[in-house]
Amino acid sequence: MRSALCSMRFNRSTMERVQVEIFGQVYSLKGRDDPAYIRELAAFIDAKMKEVQKGTGTVDPHRVAILMALTITDELYRLRERYGILEQTSESAASRLLELTENP
Repeated sequence: MRSALCSMRFNRSTMERVQVEIFGQVYSLKGRDDPAYIRELAAFIDAKMKEVQKGTGTVDPHRVAILMALTITDELYRLRERYGILEQTSESAASRLLELTENP
């Protein structure tokens, strides 16, 4: 999904209106991003909310939205941590390779 989202996302000079449905509610959104990208984001949120509802049995949409936000935030924090580790590892490896090429 990442590559599809990245290839769809681009800013337009004009704002465009897009209707999406999230958790049974229709929202009219306005943005500069590709409407397909906005719909993809909305579909992701809708799926996450349904997943949280199914897993918790919670029916209150507000509560489901809060739990979904916590779930997505947890995923974001974990990915940031992994990214930081990968960044440090790649920088360390690049430095080591540079050392090896400078001091054969």
